[in-house]
Amino acid sequence: MNDSPHIPVLYREVTAAFDDLGSGIFIDCTLGYGGHSELLLKANPDMRLIGIDQDQTAIDFSRERLSTYGERVTIKKGRFSAIIREILDEVDPAEISGVLADIGVSSLQLDQDSRGFSFESDTLDMRMDPDAALSASDVVNSYSRGELERIIREYGELRNWKKIADAIISHRPFSSAKELAEAVRPLMPRGKKIHPATLLMQAVRIEVNDELGELHRLLDALESAKLPQAKVAIISFHSLEDRIVKQSFVKWAKSCICPPEAMRCTCGNDHQMGKVLSRKPVMALADELKANPRSRSAKMRLFQMDMM
Repeated sequence: MNDSPHIPVLYREVTAAFDDLGSGIFIDCTLGYGGHSELLLKANPDMRLIGIDQDQTAIDFSRERLSTYGERVTIKKGRFSAIIREILDEVDPAEISGVLADIGVSSLQLDQDSRGFSFESDTLDMRMDPDAALSASDVVNSYSRGELERIIREYGELRNWKKIADAIISHRPFSSAKELAEAVRPLMPRGKKIHPATLLMQAVRIEVNDELGELHRLLDALESAKLPQAKVAIISFHSLEDRIVKQSFVKWAKSCICPPEAMRCTCGNDHQMGKVLSRKPVMALADELKANPRSRSAKMRLFQMDMM
């Protein structure tokens, strides 16, 4: 295991964002194959790290990869929205100096045919946690027309959601992601560098893993924890995710939370949790885009907690 099967996106930007963690605790909410975590452990020799992941394969890889850091590393299995609440109950919030969440599918998950994430996959699964109950096969083959229209419209943001849902219903059952991608190809938007079925596949994956719900719950947990001095970085790959992060950070930066129509402030004007560090999302530079095309959709937003 000398080489990671997953190239961490925005590796320079993440390292630069967390270059002064001192002896605090860093929480990597999406440990994956340990790319970001290893960079940060090297850059911050006094830092302790808690990594979270729901994929046992990734955990096993990262546990060996990060073994040289000994007791500085703790790894927990589960959904980050639940595990981070456990962590916040176990440690002093003042000790937490950084939080990172890379809300995306790893390269290994995409490339493993058995996981069913790829357009060329011979299976139809898409579960980030292989032990989870709901799979892509369940969604595509069992959801009603109305349920399919909802996820295609809301998560895929595709205008012809009704036609796509009809096509899925008329061609099912599907046994592979490849079959699904081919069945809807004529209805997918063209002219982009991405595979025509990308938006549909993302929509199904978001439904299977409740990705937007997970992100909302993570942000809610961080908001309620009122961390005194933690820097928070969220990397997203979907416009809906980026919108959720942006809106949450803007909300956290507001001191007055009175409704716009209020004649005067009655909330106390003391609700500001910190400041937004990235008015525009941080994106990959040209050399990274060339070396890792999957980084083209990555957007990182930063927020500095200041509750002292």
